[in-house]
Amino acid sequence: MKILVTPRSLTEAPHPAVEAMIGHGLDVVYATPGQLPSEAELLQLVPDVTGWLAGVEPVSPRVIASAGKLRVVSRNGTGLDNLPLADLKARGIVVRTAEGANARGVAELAIAMIFSALRHLPYTDQGLKAGNWHRRRGIEFFGRTVGVIGAGAVGGTVARLASAMGARVLAFDPARPELGIDPSHFQWATHEEIFRQADILTLHCPPGREGRPLVNADLLKTVKPGLILVNTARASLVDELALVTALDEKRLQTYCVDVFDPEPPVHPGLASRPDVIAGSHIGGYTEESVDRATKMAISNLLSALGVEQMATAI
Repeated sequence: MKILVTPRSLTEAPHPAVEAMIGHGLDVVYATPGQLPSEAELLQLVPDVTGWLAGVEPVSPRVIASAGKLRVVSRNGTGLDNLPLADLKARGIVVRTAEGANARGVAELAIAMIFSALRHLPYTDQGLKAGNWHRRRGIEFFGRTVGVIGAGAVGGTVARLASAMGARVLAFDPARPELGIDPSHFQWATHEEIFRQADILTLHCPPGREGRPLVNADLLKTVKPGLILVNTARASLVDELALVTALDEKRLQTYCVDVFDPEPPVHPGLASRPDVIAGSHIGGYTEESVDRATKMAISNLLSALGVEQMATAI
């Protein structure tokens, strides 16, 4: 069986669990190291593939149509909006995700970005590197209202961490999972309530079904001046034009973002602004998250292919 591996974290530095598949007789094929494969590259790689260990690269219906032997797509994360699910379902191709594997890594990055914004760390660091002694008064995290939209594995972890550090947490999630947070520091709220009350707002939800941005011009007009907005989820959650207007008008203090469309983003652009703290999609890019997600994705892949014994061995 031929297995295609396309996640950037695995093509730039082969993971032992992926290499172990080769030791068990599977034919492993890698996309271009460290890059999101283009449609043209995928069309060249997929025709003889039985299993696909997939990342966040966009996959078109044309690619799936060319994958005549494909039986399973196993994501090394949780998002599926880059996949043509209707086409996969029509072909009977199994789709699996590594639920929660990179949750802590993404949650910790969101918290790190919040503190960087509160204390103006990029501004101070860049000033010192340029030989200046810039000092900008910061804001303490304790006692702030943190809005969390999406309280699944990532958002729930952010909510617990924020509460443990003394924040008041307002959260929205249709499922309202039990988060184990003291009710005196936590409550469920609507999108509108969160946007009006939050000092810090962090997004941990999937894109809307209609593709419309969650963070739009109307909601941004209701926020407290000086809001810190964090997006480690999906670029499509935010209306970029409305965001730039809110930054220009100082309704937003800082936009912290780890996700772009396209990736890498066009330069100069949003990431070049001094009021934007940008990451290069590194939320789940920790030693621990990559290891958990890879092992889970491979186990899901091999189990779906009916080689559970191999999955256990790896």
